[in-house]
Amino acid sequence: MSNVTSVIEAYVTPIVEELNLVLVDVEFVKEGRDWFLRVYVDTPEGGIDIEQCVQVSERLSIVLDEHDPIEQNYYLEVSSPGAERPLKTDDDYHNAIGKLVFVKTYEPIKDMKEFLGTLDFYDGQTLQVTIRIKTRKVTVTIEKEKVALARHAIDF
Repeated sequence: MSNVTSVIEAYVTPIVEELNLVLVDVEFVKEGRDWFLRVYVDTPEGGIDIEQCVQVSERLSIVLDEHDPIEQNYYLEVSSPGAERPLKTDDDYHNAIGKLVFVKTYEPIKDMKEFLGTLDFYDGQTLQVTIRIKTRKVTVTIEKEKVALARHAIDF
């Protein structure tokens, strides 16, 4: 399915750039019997409204109808990535430095696979997250290749 997402990224990128938006992610997933093409967009400053999502959806629908790159039936959804948006690109990680993040790894590091804390450092290969263990602050270094999931987190 990564081929589908890369084709869709190529179609949607000029649309979001023309509208001065940012493409955050593209997913093509099966849920139950249905397929969903999800396109997540945002503004460079963060915070997108429904009208901007509608503009992307309408323009992308025209392109998809013209090129028909997906064989099966699917639902197109264009939306905001939300407050807990994923960290996918190097820019995403750099922009998250100093902010609260949630990181899940493929294998345990310091006997843990889930880390909620402040992203202190990112160099493209490793990231450092300061977490709390009871009353202590601990800095954990994680190799990017071991990251299964990384996203912004909200502190309540």
